[in-house]
Amino acid sequence: MSAAPRGAAEPPAGGITRSAAKMRAMGITIASTRLGVTALGIAAITVVVPTASAGYTSSISAISPAQRKAMTPSVWRKGCPVELAALRAVRVNHRTFRGGEATGTIVVHQDVAPAVARIFRSLYRDGVPVRRIQPIEKYKGSDFASIEADNTSAFNCRKATGSGRWSNHAYGKAIDINPIENPWVEPGGVVYHTASRPFVKRTPRRGMAVEGGALVRAFDREGWKWGGRWSGTKDYQHFSSDGR
Repeated sequence: MSAAPRGAAEPPAGGITRSAAKMRAMGITIASTRLGVTALGIAAITVVVPTASAGYTSSISAISPAQRKAMTPSVWRKGCPVELAALRAVRVNHRTFRGGEATGTIVVHQDVAPAVARIFRSLYRDGVPVRRIQPIEKYKGSDFASIEADNTSAFNCRKATGSGRWSNHAYGKAIDINPIENPWVEPGGVVYHTASRPFVKRTPRRGMAVEGGALVRAFDREGWKWGGRWSGTKDYQHFSSDGR
């Protein structure tokens, strides 16, 4: 629920080798890279990121033509602060609240996609459950409906809550995770989702973001900031790359 700096455009295809080298320097091993051209003339890049956590896999892909169509205009439209070419679909598997595993896709800015893959690797390794991870076009761009479904999401071209400025979600540089367990809480304990009322009191439970807990540590390691540390209103679900 915030705002951030303007995102960069997608690098030209000639920069793929340099990008791969940069990712290796950041500690990410690239198992396979596929470069193709879509009907829209956009380079379709898929990077599979193997990890040391047994069972965890992630991939980073350019937004496909089908995704572009699904996102427009409810999630992205002309005038948004980033172009679709600057976004990436990060597909990860994660623990569930029932003790199993599931796979989901979260859409973020290309600049933070490798960090997001590492964050979810940490959550998987530490057994932190995530209710579901679906791009917000599944909810027609409705932040309220996505929260009601306890959906973890990132990119959504919208203004910050209670503000006229762009949210950090509009740049693909913020993630709202397990939003029912981690609600937006105003002074006096006010929440806007009935299912979140039991979580106003921040007694640690599975899937909750609490100070010193595995969920918050996963984002801290990547230098992301947490809305649970804001003064006044707390946004426990909200993590962003620059604190807004």
